[in-house]
Amino acid sequence: MRCPARVKQGSRARARSYREAMTFNDNARVGGNRARRRGAGVAIAGGGVAALGVVVVLLLNLFTGGDFSSLLGGGAPPEQGADPGGTAIEGCETGQDANANDDCRIAAASLALDEFWAGQLEGYREPQLIVVDGSTSTRCGTASNAVGPFYCPPEETVYVDPSFFALLRDRFDATAGPLAQLYVLAHEYGHHIQALVGVFEQHPDNGTGPESNGVRTELQADCFAGAWVGGMTEVTDEHGTPFLQAPTAAQIADALDAAAAVGDDHIQAQSGGGVDPERWTHGSSEQRQRWFDVGYRQGAGACDTFAVDGAGL
Repeated sequence: MRCPARVKQGSRARARSYREAMTFNDNARVGGNRARRRGAGVAIAGGGVAALGVVVVLLLNLFTGGDFSSLLGGGAPPEQGADPGGTAIEGCETGQDANANDDCRIAAASLALDEFWAGQLEGYREPQLIVVDGSTSTRCGTASNAVGPFYCPPEETVYVDPSFFALLRDRFDATAGPLAQLYVLAHEYGHHIQALVGVFEQHPDNGTGPESNGVRTELQADCFAGAWVGGMTEVTDEHGTPFLQAPTAAQIADALDAAAAVGDDHIQAQSGGGVDPERWTHGSSEQRQRWFDVGYRQGAGACDTFAVDGAGL
């Protein structure tokens, strides 16, 4: 048995190692991102968000005993050109800045995500990305590190409080390395793609269960995230420099571990109860890993989770 001090020390060492690992090319230009910083004050739990972040479900269910999972709802597109408020992310000009800072890493990744999806989807609209400082109000409830990253469909906006990743590293012995962070962001962008193509209207909430629309929706977002990771090195800045380096095997494993951690079966087991597939809303650990891998290896065209039967899901 390892003593708690050693566990915590090991976690900090892994966090340092992951933060020092290069994900972006140092000379990539990322200053053109549209991310905004918004909010102030203490993080507040709760809020009627339309969809929870890919990692936060584990913490909320495990440490509060509640069921915070929900299927995203549709909504009318926001007014184009509306001011999201907030301020620009300062000191975020190069890939080197993104490698050194969680806030800049998230902001910089939005450029690579937008360019990737613009090449995949005709008529793609860029979502707004809000980097939350403490907490801020949204049309989907309060955004904070207590709620975790989420996509708000009525606003077509992704909300991320980067201190959430520090919380995972420092208090829950999780690595939350660079690629795992980008997987979380890419998953939320996957929900934006679903909003644009009408998935929420075509496959509305029909309850819980292993073959429910909620599970299929979340697995598709995982698959879309994998597709972006698989193609992210082909996305370049205005000078032709790829934003991101090819992911290492360790980084892919870290992203897959994050996917497994938020599987419904894992969450249920960790909460001390039995595994009940009829209450699933996001899919099992195996499913989440497998659909990320499908997207990573085969691309976004292979991500139609609504076209497969239960056995293939």
